[in-house]
Amino acid sequence: MRPRDDPGGAHDGDPGPGRTGGGDPDPDGARAADVIARGMRGAEPGEVPGRLCEVAVELLPVTGASVSLRSEGMPVQLSASSAQAAHLAQIQATLGDGPCQSALEDGAPVLACDLTSGRDAGRWPVFAQQATEAGVRAVYAVPLGSGTVCVGTLDLYRDRPGGLTDRQLHVARIVAGVMTVALMALPHGDEPETPDGEDWLSGLATDHDEVYRAVGMIMAQLGVGADDALARLRADAFAHGRTALDVARDVIAHRTRFDRS
Repeated sequence: MRPRDDPGGAHDGDPGPGRTGGGDPDPDGARAADVIARGMRGAEPGEVPGRLCEVAVELLPVTGASVSLRSEGMPVQLSASSAQAAHLAQIQATLGDGPCQSALEDGAPVLACDLTSGRDAGRWPVFAQQATEAGVRAVYAVPLGSGTVCVGTLDLYRDRPGGLTDRQLHVARIVAGVMTVALMALPHGDEPETPDGEDWLSGLATDHDEVYRAVGMIMAQLGVGADDALARLRADAFAHGRTALDVARDVIAHRTRFDRS
């Protein structure tokens, strides 16, 4: 499947990413496998998502990477290669909009090659503005999962406009594939299952837990359901130019309270 918003594909007669006309093995895949193996050496299961984000930055012309899982309400951010990448993931989660959300809906890579102007800036105008203010000019979201079931995204961030070549997208897909297998192999733990069914994340989704603790407090303050409480949290974050996580932490610390009005 060709990625959405991919500005170009293989030329006629091109044998495809990482292959030669003589049928030689995939050199890009082989290098990616070597770098992944080196990056994973000695990693505990819970460290794998973060290590793979770092591997993606090493292999590709990007400045940051993050990984999030699909979830009811908001994506579950598991790890990021840097504070900037984590912040960009939180912006998308807060807005419910951006390349990550589009990739979840489409089940195909979404390449936002220039958030400063043109189609990409117009497709996600608020996200594009906040991303460029944070120093990011391009975002590439690669689905995790199979062709029929998208369980999350690997999001790649770049500080200058530009796309990915077919060979670079091939490598990004390899990293996303390894990420999917690694996440599905994480231990589920012995805790009783929560309504979200996400205990198996084994402490990785601490930010997500904080948001939903705050949602529970807002439900009690306003006498509303979870969806309405999350909407109020997101709206407050948007109105004040903050992330949902920032507001959630203020709610938990009793610095912010929602009143019925």
